[in-house]
Amino acid sequence: MDSSGPVSASAPAGPGARKIIPIVAAESELVGLYEASKKIYPRAVRGMFARWRWAMVFLTQLVFYGLPWAQWGERQLVLFDLAARRFYVFGLVLYPQDLIYLSGLLVVSALALFLFTAVAGRLWCGFACPQTVYTEIFMWVEHRIEGNRTARMRLDAESMSLEKLVKKWFKHLVWIGIAMWTGFSFVGYFTPIRDLGMAFLQTRLGSWEVFWVFFYGFATYGNAGFMREQVCKYMCPYARFQSAMFDRDTLIVTYDPGRGEPHAPRRKGIDPRSMALGDCIDCGLCVQVCPTGIDIRQGLQYECIGCGLCVDACGTVMQKMAYAPGLIRYDTQNGMEAGWTRRQLLRRVLRPRVLVYAAILALLVAGLLASLVTRTPLKVDVVRDRASLARIVEGGRLENVYRLQIMNATEEARDYRIAAHGIEGIGVSPDERIAIGPAQSRWVAVRLQVPYGVVPAGSHTVHFDVRDERGGIQVSEKAVFLVPR
Repeated sequence: MDSSGPVSASAPAGPGARKIIPIVAAESELVGLYEASKKIYPRAVRGMFARWRWAMVFLTQLVFYGLPWAQWGERQLVLFDLAARRFYVFGLVLYPQDLIYLSGLLVVSALALFLFTAVAGRLWCGFACPQTVYTEIFMWVEHRIEGNRTARMRLDAESMSLEKLVKKWFKHLVWIGIAMWTGFSFVGYFTPIRDLGMAFLQTRLGSWEVFWVFFYGFATYGNAGFMREQVCKYMCPYARFQSAMFDRDTLIVTYDPGRGEPHAPRRKGIDPRSMALGDCIDCGLCVQVCPTGIDIRQGLQYECIGCGLCVDACGTVMQKMAYAPGLIRYDTQNGMEAGWTRRQLLRRVLRPRVLVYAAILALLVAGLLASLVTRTPLKVDVVRDRASLARIVEGGRLENVYRLQIMNATEEARDYRIAAHGIEGIGVSPDERIAIGPAQSRWVAVRLQVPYGVVPAGSHTVHFDVRDERGGIQVSEKAVFLVPR
């Protein structure tokens, strides 16, 4: 066998013997079965899309970090109190029975994602996704501590030194601080954040709070500090099914090959047409600034998150070379091929598919808002007392026992009165006012009594009427009255 070819090592021959044949390269290096992922060092860039990305970073983190600290009267503005099974959202007090509103919000969010994707591709991924936002924050910290792209690459290539050790450890300490504050803020949506802070300082946190603070903090630290683009490329399902929402009239980040090819380096001031060249000078900046490390000149790729940083980088180069801008730009496939003007492009973007998405989304949002505005701030659940069957009580009346959960969804104390209808002569005991505190619920034992012999044996539908004595609001809930044979 030629010494430069693969080398085989076999076990002793014999019945059932197995051969083990490792594949070895010419230089005696093991050939991997998959390509190892190379670390990406994104280059900093300035431009319109970079400013928009940072604007979204500030906006999203202002909301995420600030919302748990905002107050609404005597309580937290947004609080999902799982222990009490109550959710406070601005002036609303929601109970588990209001889960329909959460479902509506999820449907609206999904349709909004479909609409934005149909119009302009992965806008969510490039500007507002938590993975994008926290990766941007962590990369900014890395840039401030370790230096620009070249300095970071040089630092990683060096052997360990005191300078490298200090910079690496300081960077990770800052990362951990941001990640832990993120985890703390996340848990602050589910337990009052001021109480959480005091408990944290006094080291008397509950086990579930400790777990979720560290879990969410660790997830932020790992995803934004180490995995970065790997999450977008391999873990996020949106990267895989986005093509189902794209068409040839979707605005995407595109490279104009008709104008840019053939590409080659050249000095400033040279007319590329005189050299039979395109406008692309093959500087590679579009690749260096890309957070996922792709070359947009190879066409649309699922790894592209539509951040537009390559547009900023290429625009800067075109300006320095005194070429027309737009070699890399937001455009559609049809618009690129037909050479449409901006007016023609925008007219085609507002196609029937987009208009249908927008109309459905507007109707759902309007319906959800109308439902919230007209929502009754009183909830009633009726549970039949299974431990007590129908019975005859004093006065020869037939009695069934129920348990009513009355939920006051206002932030003021209320008095309620319970009545019933559905059977002639039906009465409620006790017939008294039920006082319930603000945003509280209470279980009340209620006995329904009817004259014996008024209705035949079997089950009969009755309705409980719970009326707010102060606000005039009334809620009716159906139940079953049993008459034994």
